[in-house]
Amino acid sequence: MRLIFFLSVIVIFSCSKVDEKKKNPNFIIFLVDDQGWSGTSLQMADDINTSKSLYIETPNIERLASKGMRFSRGYSSSPVCSPSRYSIQFAQSAARLKMIRVGMNTRHIDHNKSITIPKKLKEINPNYKTAHFGKWGIDADPSILGYDYNDGLNGNKEGDFVNNKTQWETTFSDDPKKIYSLSKKAIEFIEEHEKNGDPFFLQISHYAVHTNIISKVKTHNKYTSKNKIRKTDHPGFAAMNENLDDGLGIILDKLEELNLNDNTYVIYTSDNGSVPTIPARKYYKETINYPLSRGKWDAMEGGIRVPFIVSGPGIKKNSESKVPVVGYDLLPTIIDLAGSKIKNLDEIDGGSFKDILLGKNNNIKRSYPGIVFHVPYENKIALTRAHSSIIRDNLKLIKFRNNNEIKLFDIDKDVGEKINIKQKYPVISTELERLLDDFLIKFKSLKWQEGINWKNVDVRELDSFHK
Repeated sequence: MRLIFFLSVIVIFSCSKVDEKKKNPNFIIFLVDDQGWSGTSLQMADDINTSKSLYIETPNIERLASKGMRFSRGYSSSPVCSPSRYSIQFAQSAARLKMIRVGMNTRHIDHNKSITIPKKLKEINPNYKTAHFGKWGIDADPSILGYDYNDGLNGNKEGDFVNNKTQWETTFSDDPKKIYSLSKKAIEFIEEHEKNGDPFFLQISHYAVHTNIISKVKTHNKYTSKNKIRKTDHPGFAAMNENLDDGLGIILDKLEELNLNDNTYVIYTSDNGSVPTIPARKYYKETINYPLSRGKWDAMEGGIRVPFIVSGPGIKKNSESKVPVVGYDLLPTIIDLAGSKIKNLDEIDGGSFKDILLGKNNNIKRSYPGIVFHVPYENKIALTRAHSSIIRDNLKLIKFRNNNEIKLFDIDKDVGEKINIKQKYPVISTELERLLDDFLIKFKSLKWQEGINWKNVDVRELDSFHK
C-alpha cells in the first residue's frame, strides 16, 4: 500500500512538472525571403481578387491560413532583408536602428540588447528553448541575442546565391535552397523539446525564394506545362515557391503528429516584397507584385506589403484583419501571448496585436503613431531616389529626400499607389509629414545626402543625421 502511494506521488509530481513547463505556448516564426504579397495561391485580402497568384500553387500556406488569421495589411519593416531581420529581433524600426540597407557597417548597433525575442521569453520562463536555423543576416552570433541553438551567421551565399546574371537561370536540386535540410533541423528541434516538455521558440528562416532560382526537376516540369496567366509568371520561380511551401507543410505535419497545435503559434511572413521582375531591371511596367506598385528595394507597397499569417490557440479560423501590422510588432505580440508585457514601450517601436488575434479589439498600442519606413540612399536598381514613408490607418505618405516632394495615398482604395491625394488633403499631408520627420529627428536617423550610400561606412564617423 505504501509503495502504491509512493508511486502515485511520483506520477502526480512528474505530471505537475510537465504541466508547469507546458503552460507557456510554443512559437514558430516561418520567415521567408523575397516573397511577395500576391505571390502565393492564398488570397491575402477578401476584397481584392488579384491578391493571390493564379499560377503559383502553395497549398500549405492556404492550410495555415485556414487555421488562423491573415493580415491583409501586413508589412515587413524594410524593403530589404537585413534591416527587416534586425527589426524583428529588437522590435525597433530600421530608421531607429540606423540599419537601413544590406552590407552596412553595424558597429554602431548594440547587439547585446536586453530586449530580443528569446531573451524576453526566457525571462518569462527559463525553460524556454530557443533556436534559429537558416538565413541570419545579422552581424552577431545568434547566441548573443539569446538563441540556444543555431546553425551560424548565414547569409545569401549559404543559400546558393551567386551575385551575377546566372542567378536568374533556373537550376535543379533535390534540396533546393536547402528547404528540406532546414526543415529537418527544425523538426528535430521540435521533437527533442516536445519530448523534454520544454516550451520552445523557433525561427526557421528560409533562403527561398531569393535567387538563385533553384527547384526540384519534377516541380519545374509541372509549371512548364501550365499556361501562364500573367507576363511575369515564371516556371522556375513558381516551382521554388511551391518547394518552399513543402517546407511549411513538413512543419505543420509535425505539429499535428505531436499534438502541438493547441499550444503553438505559427507566424508566417517575409523579410520584404518580391523582386519586381525576373531578371531584375531598372525599368518595368508590370511587376510580380501586382496589384501593388514596384517591389523589393522601394518603400512602395510592393516592397513592404508581404504575406502575414498567424495561427494558434484562440485565433478565429480562416479570418482576416485589415489592421496594419509590421515586423517590429512581432516581439511584443509574442511576449504578450506568452503571458507578459514589454513594460517600457519607449524602448521599442512595435506594439502587441494579441487582442486582434484573439478577437478582443482592433487596437495596437505603439510608442509612436504610425509605421515608419526609411530608405535614405539612392538605389540604382530601384527608384534611384532616397525616400521615407509613414503609414497611419488607411493613409500612406511618401517623402522624397532629394527635393522634399510629398505623395499621399489612400491605400485601402488605391493599393497600386497611382492617385496622389496630397492636394485634396493638405492638412493631413502636413500632419503626416510632421510625424514622419519628428520620428526621424527623435532617433537621429540617417539622413540622405549626395554621395553617401551607407554601404561599408561607419556611421559613427559621420555627422549625417536628422536633427
